[in-house]
Amino acid sequence: VHAHVVKFGLELNAHVASSLVLMYAARGDGVTARALLDVQPASGGGTPVVWNALMSGHKRSRQFRLSCCSFLDMMRAGVVATPVTYITVLSACGKGNDVLLGMQLHKRIIESGVLPDLKVENALVDMYAECGQMEAAWDLFEGMQVRNIVSWTSVISGFVRLGQVDRARVLFDRMPERDTVSWTAMIDGYVQAGQFREALEMFREMQLSKVRADEFTMVSIVTACAQLGALETGEWARIYMNRHGIKMDTFVGNALIDMYSKCGSIERALDVFNEVHSRDKFTWTAVILGLAVNGHGEEAIDMFDRMLRAFEAPDEVTFIGVLTACTHAGLVDKGRDFFLSMTGTYRIAPNVMHYGCMIDLLGRAGKLREALETIGKMPMKPSSAIWGTLLAACRVHGNSEIGELAAERLLELDPENSMAYVLLSNLYAKSNRWGDVRWLRQVMMEKGIKKEPGCSLIEMNGTIHEFVAGDRSHPMSEEIYSKLDKVLTDLKNDGYVPDVTEVFVQVTEEEKQKVLYWHSEKLAVAFALLVSESSVTIRIVKNLRMCLDCHNAIKLITKLYVREIVVRDRTRFHHFRHGLCSCKDYW
Repeated sequence: VHAHVVKFGLELNAHVASSLVLMYAARGDGVTARALLDVQPASGGGTPVVWNALMSGHKRSRQFRLSCCSFLDMMRAGVVATPVTYITVLSACGKGNDVLLGMQLHKRIIESGVLPDLKVENALVDMYAECGQMEAAWDLFEGMQVRNIVSWTSVISGFVRLGQVDRARVLFDRMPERDTVSWTAMIDGYVQAGQFREALEMFREMQLSKVRADEFTMVSIVTACAQLGALETGEWARIYMNRHGIKMDTFVGNALIDMYSKCGSIERALDVFNEVHSRDKFTWTAVILGLAVNGHGEEAIDMFDRMLRAFEAPDEVTFIGVLTACTHAGLVDKGRDFFLSMTGTYRIAPNVMHYGCMIDLLGRAGKLREALETIGKMPMKPSSAIWGTLLAACRVHGNSEIGELAAERLLELDPENSMAYVLLSNLYAKSNRWGDVRWLRQVMMEKGIKKEPGCSLIEMNGTIHEFVAGDRSHPMSEEIYSKLDKVLTDLKNDGYVPDVTEVFVQVTEEEKQKVLYWHSEKLAVAFALLVSESSVTIRIVKNLRMCLDCHNAIKLITKLYVREIVVRDRTRFHHFRHGLCSCKDYW
């Protein structure tokens, strides 16, 4: 195209030249773009339309600083800025977080007499909001004589970025009209704030308002489903996308792979992976992580090999997936090789999460001394998670010596960490050190340290049900507790004995057993047994690590009731089937 422009002598035509400048700048070739601008008629250093194209192209290629510098060059060349100029460079300031230049532009705009111009005012509001200067954005917004959806959405998005979701919602509710962008901004705000149920509720309101969602809305919804383990709603979201012509591109596909993986449905995640034809490193990483956390270690490593054959370079997140895969598959030597290859082959410096994977790998294999030595070689300070991982390994393998050291280091970093006491108590109980178990319970009571309340989520027929240990607020509470009593009776008849080693209250054995009976995941399972068909997989999301007793009980439930149960706890997935768990009793 450029050759034909030169052939026909059109390179000095401002509109033709601006298209070429935009094309080159947008693809990151700023040198050619600037050379084309420099040959424009010298009178005034070219026309605003060509300069605007240069700035817009730099912005599209995410070279925000270059876009801003081009504006300064334009001013030095004596070219008069237009409203489009200001809108373009203000956007670059916002995206590049250059609030100082943005403020200078604001002053220049006032002096130029451009205002009031709704599009320029919106650009100013958006620039301040993007830069986190919400007082300035709010003052401008309040002073606008005319506002449109863009004005409102810019301020809402600004509050969302600062985590002020409640304030954003108040403003959203005041909007005279709303479009897809404003709804999506609010939904994504809830997702970013970790208020996933509110995000889904807002999406339902959006549907009632007859506003159609786009791919950005749906990715936010799918992300919320992933965090809640809401597979049914996630499946419905996929149907919605198909029905409304939202294509399975890389952006959408990556979100769906992550959602299915986090809902424990790795088969569906692989189906989506096979549908995504234009894969990037995030696509490969998502499926590798999904396979790894769902206990398919060998398959995850095979997928990593496929990634390399596809000439896609792994990043630090990819290696978290690969090391996790080695952990689940028990591939210690391979895990070491991958860890060393990060720096040796891929020039990726391991971070604390990679070291955590290595500690987990070595600990799972019983190589506790090597795990401790690895911690000593870390170039950064070990986190509480590192020591917690080692302590959990010591609990499994019954190593009191290293376990006590790990607990000591963990409590130095996080004195209120109740899980450290729980794991150490398990370790003492496994070693028949019941005096130390009682001492730990006394220490917890004296320090006022209480276990974080357990909470389990389960989705049934598109509705998220939440259960808290011992809670009776659910509308079906009586039926649930009655069902749970029957289930536990069946388990006891089959040889189940409650494991009370994690009960930290000084009560009788019978009362300790009652505390265990009412754990949130047991309530969720009882509810699912009441309301779901026997062919339906029960999927639960737990906010804490599963206790020993619940793990044992759910294994037996899958055997006696011939059900498949998937629990995603704080540490990993547990796929229970036929009385066994995919974690092989290590978590």
